[in-house]
Amino acid sequence: MTKSFNIKTGDEVKVIAGKDKGATGKVIRVLRDEDRVVVEGVNIIKRHLKSGQNAAGAQVQGGIIASEAPIHVSNVQLLEDGQPVRLGFRRDAVQKRRPDGSTYAAERSVRISRKSGKEI
Repeated sequence: MTKSFNIKTGDEVKVIAGKDKGATGKVIRVLRDEDRVVVEGVNIIKRHLKSGQNAAGAQVQGGIIASEAPIHVSNVQLLEDGQPVRLGFRRDAVQKRRPDGSTYAAERSVRISRKSGKEI
């Protein structure tokens, strides 16, 4: 069973704990199995890469490669218009269409800001 996070790919977040505390960035990837997210420009690590061939047979140039490492999802907070917000959910009524063309009423869950009530 996969876990459900309030943070999604593309969200703007602020780091609230750790060595990069106070930094903001966009979520690049969500790793649900590990409870971690990768944030653009945060938690930069350097890896030494040897020159050679990759699995596809292409030549890879070696050197020191800097990239973002995952951080725990509890160490980030969602931002709305640059301000930290708590997240809530609202159920909206929608019309869905079946493959045969008929429609039916259903509900869709949307993320909202607790502070302003706007959809995120």
